[in-house]
Amino acid sequence: MLKIYNTLARDKQEFVPIESGRVRMYVCGMTVYDYCHLGHARVMVVFDLVRRWLRASEFAVTYVRNITDIDDKIIKRAQENKEPVEALTARFIQAMNEDADALGIERPDAEPRATGHLPGMLEMIGVLEKKELAYKAANGDVNYSVRKFPDYGKLSGKSLDDLRAGERVEVSLGKQDPLDFVLWKKAKEGEPSWDSPWGKGRPGWHIECSAMSCTLLGKHFDIHGGGQDLQFPHHENEIAQSEGANQTKFVNYWMHNGFVRVDNEKMSKSLGNFFTVREILKKYDAEVVRFFIARAHYRSPLSYSDLHLDDAKHALTRLYTALKDVGAKAGKVDWTDPHAARFQEAMNDDFNTPEAVAVLFDLANEVNRTRAVAAAGLLRSLAGILGLLQRDPQAFLQALPAGAGLTPQRIEELIAARVAARKAKNFAEADRIRKELESAGVILEDSAQVTTWRWS
Repeated sequence: MLKIYNTLARDKQEFVPIESGRVRMYVCGMTVYDYCHLGHARVMVVFDLVRRWLRASEFAVTYVRNITDIDDKIIKRAQENKEPVEALTARFIQAMNEDADALGIERPDAEPRATGHLPGMLEMIGVLEKKELAYKAANGDVNYSVRKFPDYGKLSGKSLDDLRAGERVEVSLGKQDPLDFVLWKKAKEGEPSWDSPWGKGRPGWHIECSAMSCTLLGKHFDIHGGGQDLQFPHHENEIAQSEGANQTKFVNYWMHNGFVRVDNEKMSKSLGNFFTVREILKKYDAEVVRFFIARAHYRSPLSYSDLHLDDAKHALTRLYTALKDVGAKAGKVDWTDPHAARFQEAMNDDFNTPEAVAVLFDLANEVNRTRAVAAAGLLRSLAGILGLLQRDPQAFLQALPAGAGLTPQRIEELIAARVAARKAKNFAEADRIRKELESAGVILEDSAQVTTWRWS
């Protein structure tokens, strides 16, 4: 049976869906004011893997990942660019989808945008106000009264006194408590705004996800996911809003993926140490980047460096090399097969992809040893659940990165020249061509019949 580490319980728990055979899952998505960095890519890949495994386990999955298309950062960037907010967000939504497509991330079943769900947000804020969990402040904002929600802190494990002692943000005008957070922001001149019972304004960040998830998945659903940085305050605030308004449990299983780290610091735009997905894809094949993310356990930190991506490339090359000369296609998995059973056991243990990937390498070793089509087919099938090894092996092995300086045609011309030099017993020239190709990143593989090549 599948076990999931539930942040709320601080333990692995057997997964029992609310409705037999069906899973409803919500993941906090991107705030679209810039290009996605690798931290964003990790969130998308991780929960793509979760959905793929749930489906492989014969669950019907409804997967919702939201888009925040209105907030302070978006407004600031649009003002800096002197462009409409709608134009800015449309551009970066398109860029996000391009990056996700490149990484083999399947589109969610629904991708709600905050600006498209304002009625639901206003309704929820109204309910909270009637229950005296929300109040209009002197500055025109509507705030959530944290101390009136008894369970506040249950996700993060933080007590209200600890939170108050650590509070370093100056109390804004009209807040009854420094811990209170904004549900509806009063409109500022020149900023986008919408009508509401409390005057013109726009939603706070936290209310967006509460309203969208409840609208699309119901007041009580199975899985809520996101990056570790969202556990507090965002997800804590979602619980307070949703359970405060609906008087029922909000989510059964909370999942949080670990940070991507650079030089032992979290990768983030605020620290300026981030690498965008499209920057990385100029140097590395997209499947290599997906493999780099997938082979680490989702809750572990992921250390970014060229060295680690190079290692991922060489590892993925080993898997594709095993398939190169064995014509096998992916098919239905026989879960009684020992390799498949190990893979299933790993994935059912809180999506343990490092162990699942180890099974792929054991299968690759068997293929290399036996050249068995059945083993190669199983390798493709299991890897396919992770979104890997579905390309023609030769196409992967000969995929040239941007700026390689060579074309496949030029490489074949040089190989032909080397073959001719060897036939003429001009071994010095043949060796020179081989070294020229190697220095450019092309590895030649000679057999009795033919010389093939792959990118290093």
